[in-house]
Amino acid sequence: MPKKKKIKIDGGSEETEAAKVMPPADDETSEITATEAVGDPENKTEPDKVKEMEEKLEAATQESKENYDRLLRVTAEFENYKKRATREMADFKKFANQSLIKDLLPIIDNLELALKSSTEDKNVAQNLIDGVDLTYKEILKIFEKHRVAQIEALGQPFDPNFHEAVMREETDDHPENTVTNELQKGYLMHDRLIRPSMVVVAMPKNQENDQDNQAKD
Repeated sequence: MPKKKKIKIDGGSEETEAAKVMPPADDETSEITATEAVGDPENKTEPDKVKEMEEKLEAATQESKENYDRLLRVTAEFENYKKRATREMADFKKFANQSLIKDLLPIIDNLELALKSSTEDKNVAQNLIDGVDLTYKEILKIFEKHRVAQIEALGQPFDPNFHEAVMREETDDHPENTVTNELQKGYLMHDRLIRPSMVVVAMPKNQENDQDNQAKD
């Protein structure tokens, strides 16, 4: 183990080399370095750091809010898209056969005319009448299966949403604007109009003449 080197100081006392080098405890606590007194110019002060952190936090909070709002909008748009797509698909399934049904309507019209004529002509064989009637009813069953229904217009108030007036009839037997005759049946498919009823609408007698006279005056 090496021996400690002793030095001699005026006054006859001896101190170790380490004791000479190290300053007294009181001097250590009382001294302030130049860096501590002036401050490190390369490092920011504590208030500046806090302000910078607050600004970063505020920017991050704003960005988070914007991202959340964007997420809400995208989610809402996607939900609306799904609902719209589901509705369009349902409508497509419901009305996929609409064109075919419309093409069959003239056939129904001809069968109705044939049945009406056969009841007025006594020379038509009953078997033929029964065959036409059976075909007519079978087509109506197919219509019912696809939610196709005839519009009940005869005796009903005229409704431009479902009826198409082709002429007016002077009569006092029915209230004004009542359907007195149905020239061609109208049809609905799932409550959607695919063909309006062609009808004759009642009007009071002499009303047309009165209107003409008023126009002349």
